[in-house]
Amino acid sequence: MASNNKITFLVVLVLVAGAVTLFGQAPKKSVISYPVGYRKWAHVKSMVIFGKDHKLFNQFEGLHNVYVNDIGWPSLQQGRVYPDGSMLAFELFALKSSPGAIESGPRKFLAVMRKNSKLYADTGGWGFEVFQGYQSEGSLKDMKQCFNCHASKKAKDFVFSDFAQ
Repeated sequence: MASNNKITFLVVLVLVAGAVTLFGQAPKKSVISYPVGYRKWAHVKSMVIFGKDHKLFNQFEGLHNVYVNDIGWPSLQQGRVYPDGSMLAFELFALKSSPGAIESGPRKFLAVMRKNSKLYADTGGWGFEVFQGYQSEGSLKDMKQCFNCHASKKAKDFVFSDFAQ
């Protein structure tokens, strides 16, 4: 009887260890929540993509505003690796024109990057999320979708924006 208990215990232990290993390797979903108050962060830059001759026109036509939080601000200024807790927000607005002016229309999306080296090791230490329109629930299915593009900026800790004095 004691032998059966030991065997049962060993079988349960192996099953638990296997489940822990399996779940530990599952792809990690972004856990970035909507960054309330991001427009009070430091404004990094604005840009307008308006012509089809720009390589990102189809994906990112519109007015871009980029912001960085207080944790990431010194790294942006000094070109250093960003510490965990750094966040960048990129909002994209549709364009509308009026006589002599180009204005922002409705927001297309808000994209957010958050640095957490342990949680997002597979994507250069950065987590990504996208909030469509004015929604506060993220819609990104796979962070690799963002990271594959950002990988080209590895030398700048995967960030496209530069500090402009």
